Amino acid sequence: MKKILTAILGALFFLLPLSACTDGGSTKTVRVCEVTHSVFYAPMYAADALGYFADEGITIELTNGGGADAVMAAVLSGGCDIGFCGPEAALYVLIGGSNNVPTVFGQLTKRDGSFLVSRVDEADTFDWATSLQGKEILAGRKGGVPAMTFEYILNGNGLYDGQNVTMNYDINFNYMTAAFESGTADYCTMFEPVASEYEAQGKGYVVASVGEASGEVPYTCYIAREKYIGENEETIEGFLRAVMKGIGYIKNTDSAEAAELIAPYFDGSSKNSLKVSLDSYKAIDAWQEDMTMTEDAFTRLQDIIENAGELEKRAQFSGLVDTRFSQKVYRELSLQ
Repeated sequence: MKKILTAILGALFFLLPLSACTDGGSTKTVRVCEVTHSVFYAPMYAADALGYFADEGITIELTNGGGADAVMAAVLSGGCDIGFCGPEAALYVLIGGSNNVPTVFGQLTKRDGSFLVSRVDEADTFDWATSLQGKEILAGRKGGVPAMTFEYILNGNGLYDGQNVTMNYDINFNYMTAAFESGTADYCTMFEPVASEYEAQGKGYVVASVGEASGEVPYTCYIAREKYIGENEETIEGFLRAVMKGIGYIKNTDSAEAAELIAPYFDGSSKNSLKVSLDSYKAIDAWQEDMTMTEDAFTRLQDIIENAGELEKRAQFSGLVDTRFSQKVYRELSLQ
């Protein structure tokens, strides 16, 4: 947590000169900094492609933060209007005692979006408690939510790093697949469409869903400063309304058609690969339809972080999450 806070404070000095912007007309530009660019977030891209944001008078200016630390730094400094990352980034700021704690106002994904890939075909025989005994696994950096979630699953199945399983934390998240392909470890976690493409190329086999095994977790959320939310309530509601419609579209539309729609957002990925990815995420019920974080899910997130030894103290749900806007918008859409 200290490393994350240090990174956030350090990045503030570089981001302070940035300021909010509008186009001067009836359309409001909302700067969104996403933690990474992934098919996991398909509803947001669909909302943009279908004009749902435009219907709300919003133009999205999307940038890739390349990690939760950078996203949170941008939010705190005003370098972006809305941050899109795991809520743990805001949680660390809260329990660190800051008086500038951002607020989580909406949740898009409710599970870990990674899949476990094996070197051998064991899709029909894989078992969390037995298949990983004595094996080495690449699951992300130590202290990161992907790695902590994976450790939470292992511990729940009687497996502990350094005892009967080895967690390799030495490889940067962006290079794990390359390291696995070169021979490192027995298993590797991969997000879509990388996992499906890796299997299609005959390099490995998808054997399990990490998100399905861990249970519901508020994995990726929308975060903003209280000041921004207070001054832009209609924009916040419009933003959530657009994304909720995007969730509905992705969930209720044939994946091949949806893949066609979002293909321009993923240069280098085939439409078939995007279709398979969407099917994978639909199968695990990846998206939070009402975009409202539950206290139970927030508690599980803290359980996961605490289990990894990375949580100094527990935080109150009400100190970090504001469900008013998502509940209001979802109720209104449900009545239409």
